[in-house]
Amino acid sequence: MSQQVSNEEAVEQKLQTFIGTLKDSGVYQEFMAANERLENDSEAKALLQEYQQKQRQLQTGGFDESVMSELRELQEEMNDNDTIQAHREAQEALVELLQETNEVISEKIGREFAQSLGGGCC
Repeated sequence: MSQQVSNEEAVEQKLQTFIGTLKDSGVYQEFMAANERLENDSEAKALLQEYQQKQRQLQTGGFDESVMSELRELQEEMNDNDTIQAHREAQEALVELLQETNEVISEKIGREFAQSLGGGCC
């Protein structure tokens, strides 16, 4: 039993080291900075909120060409917004880093590490 606890403690220690290394990485730091800029940019946040609201409207109300047209216009505005684009790029870079990390771990353990087994608890 003490060997199992010792192994679990070693895994926890390595995990904490990994988390610290990830937080210190430039990719993570850039994502956090982009996230903060987005949080402080009321125009960008309003664009995102309006886009999400229109998406919900389209999903719940069925297809509506005028809503679809508004979504396209909002998408173009979001594509032109530097804060939103910087956040997207930083998020994509972080996701790529985490996917690469997953691949390395998967290779080392000989099976898919972060495999989705489907949803649901029951």
